[in-house]
Amino acid sequence: MNMQMLALGFLAAIAIGGVAWVLIYPSLSGQKQADSRRNAVAKPEPVAKRQNDKTQRSRREQVEGSLKEMEARREKQSKVPLSVRLTRAGLTWSVRQFWIVSAILGVVFFGAAMFVGGGLLGAVGLAFAGGFGLPRWLLGFLKKRREAAFLKALPDAVDVIVRGIKAGLPLFESLKVVASDSPEPLRGEFLQIIETQTIGIPLGEACTRLYERMPVPEANFFGIVVAIQQKSGGNLSEALGNLSKVLRDRKKMAEKIQAMSMEAKASAAIIGSLPVVVLILVYITTPDYISILWTDRLGQLMLLGCVIWMSMGILVMKKMINFDF
Repeated sequence: MNMQMLALGFLAAIAIGGVAWVLIYPSLSGQKQADSRRNAVAKPEPVAKRQNDKTQRSRREQVEGSLKEMEARREKQSKVPLSVRLTRAGLTWSVRQFWIVSAILGVVFFGAAMFVGGGLLGAVGLAFAGGFGLPRWLLGFLKKRREAAFLKALPDAVDVIVRGIKAGLPLFESLKVVASDSPEPLRGEFLQIIETQTIGIPLGEACTRLYERMPVPEANFFGIVVAIQQKSGGNLSEALGNLSKVLRDRKKMAEKIQAMSMEAKASAAIIGSLPVVVLILVYITTPDYISILWTDRLGQLMLLGCVIWMSMGILVMKKMINFDF
């Protein structure tokens, strides 16, 4: 009997202790308060916050979609037609006029080479250089000069747009102010944006087309900022203000790189022009001694090889002293 009573008492004590552990211990140990705080933290977010996150995700998706569309458009334009190259150089020529001028230059160079006795091979080489190489070099030179003038005026134009937007003007009216007061070629490019938008094309797309006519990163930045703002909204004056700062920083970096590489460019120019200068001086002093290079067939081949190797050396030096950023 005594053993049964002890066993019942032991079991009763265990039961009472278990109930006390379950019901009383959480309150005494602070576990209940911790669970309540954890539940409060894990509560569902308010509806307004969820809506804000959804709006941000939608805007991010629109930005990503705009960038993908622009990148796909750039990849399709890897091969630039001649008409676009003429436009980028600031020329109003047609493709036919360009080919006529190239043919005339080729004939003139061929005739000049034959007149001085350069031989048929030398005349053909000079005609190819004058009719095919020289016009394209001039296009590249005019394009770079036009791009430099555009980049020089673009930061000030963006600042004018920012001030106009802060003053309450619409973006389209601010672009009109820039188009009326800016120098060429910036004035002509912004006039084309206005004309493109007038015929019904959205302003964001009209600004992105600026990069097709002026293929510089700064024009691409401007088009992307305006296109994204038109699609997803946001503070345009702040975005363009940041863009203006970036453009000015890039301009300072370009000037710094130009100053640092000027010594190397001068050395490359001296090394590249030295053979030509020596050839001219020797021809002036002893023309019979040097004229064998273009009168004899072997000399013509040697002269052609020298021109090819010198051109390769100049291109290598140009790659070494030019920096893209």
